[in-house]
Amino acid sequence: MIDNNTSTDLEFHRQFLLDLFCQLAYKEGDFVLSSGQRSSYYINGKQVTLHPQGALAIGRLLLSQLPKDTQAVAGLTLGADPIVTAVSVVSALENQPIPALIIRKEAKGHGTMAYIEGPSLPLGAKVVVLEDVVTTGQSALKAVQRLKDAGYQVEQVIALVDRQQGGAKLYEAAGLGFQALFTIAELQAHFKG
Repeated sequence: MIDNNTSTDLEFHRQFLLDLFCQLAYKEGDFVLSSGQRSSYYINGKQVTLHPQGALAIGRLLLSQLPKDTQAVAGLTLGADPIVTAVSVVSALENQPIPALIIRKEAKGHGTMAYIEGPSLPLGAKVVVLEDVVTTGQSALKAVQRLKDAGYQVEQVIALVDRQQGGAKLYEAAGLGFQALFTIAELQAHFKG
């Protein structure tokens, strides 16, 4: 979306982010994931998304990946909260402000009883869903459905890391485009290298 970031700058941010994921977020051991699956590794994306330079790199990289007609970014709380915020803040710094929306897992228990927090957008607004780590893809798909139920148009999901365990196929079956900054294979190769 932003043309004034040179590919060299974006590559610098991408490499920095890959290093940060390997240093702070990637762990090997025996873990149970939110999907209920067991795994020999775990990625705690919040170690990177809540890191000041990590958030800046995420904001710059994801902003560059957004379609030009994007009117908002959104994601399911809690994992996507710092990601959508980083993209929104960087977009404001680039003088192309894109609002952030946060999708609750359960409707707000008081006031408006809303599932979606953030600025009101016109019906049909084009929203891109952002996610930290995709395994089965269910979290982002829940966010997509909530946004569509609210009258927004969602055609794409962008993640930081794709664990390559079915999420991409789920999104394809739902008619959504999908891309990730890193695959688990790339992250593990860098971690071991």
